[in-house]
Amino acid sequence: PRSARSSVRKTGGTLSMSRTSERRMTRLMLVDDEANILSALKRVFAREPYEIESFTDATTALMRAREAEFDLVLSDYRMPEVDGVAFLTILRTLQPDTARLILSGFADMDALLGAINDAHIFRFISKPWHDGELRSTVEQALTYRTTLLENRRLADQVREQQVVLHRQQQELERLEREHPGITEVRRGNDGAILLDDDGSP
Repeated sequence: PRSARSSVRKTGGTLSMSRTSERRMTRLMLVDDEANILSALKRVFAREPYEIESFTDATTALMRAREAEFDLVLSDYRMPEVDGVAFLTILRTLQPDTARLILSGFADMDALLGAINDAHIFRFISKPWHDGELRSTVEQALTYRTTLLENRRLADQVREQQVVLHRQQQELERLEREHPGITEVRRGNDGAILLDDDGSP
């Protein structure tokens, strides 16, 4: 089938088509070779504050993933060009921080369980889906992604602080070698810093 892509953005109480938004919204990618499934999925998220781009073939979706960052990707498992697991595995190399979900019928369960770790899929969603459960699963995946990114940011921050402290310690040790006693601070019984006659501690 011919590839189709659309971007849906919520503006007030209506949905408008837009390729860009003034303020970064949570961006979802939907991939399914059946246009009616994509339409149904977009209706599920119509009232959610998401920017949605949909694709009917994996190749075009991957091309788009090279251009724009997505917070979450939901892909069908059975597609003519490449199955959903293979698609999400490739997408993971392009956007490793994107939450990944796969849509599949129960008949595909064995194949999915054998390959789900390859793409690090957060969860699979069975067909037919329940709208409320689908919205909840997407929200959970986005929350999990946010937590991972925040933990990584904090870990990076701690590492940067450790580097600064290490450099400061090295500088103090250098000063102490060149000027023995310069880093010592004399304190009185009440903890106050004692100054020499020249005003230095």
